[in-house]
Amino acid sequence: MAKVVDEDAPKSLILEFKTPQGEVWATMTAEAKEFKTGSVGFYANGKLKNPKNGLPYQVGCNIILVGSKE
Repeated sequence: MAKVVDEDAPKSLILEFKTPQGEVWATMTAEAKEFKTGSVGFYANGKLKNPKNGLPYQVGCNIILVGSKE
């Protein structure tokens, strides 16, 4: 199976974290990345806070292009 490449993918994506009611908790940028496995996609890591009480949450996000691993 040939490795999938997305020539039209941007260099980054903006991730928005919001409640089902539409309250935005945070936004993060996921940068384009080639992972150690050989797959490509986007990666974001950081913290967001509950706007009501300030409690922190750790966020890690891998967005992998299906079929991009050699």
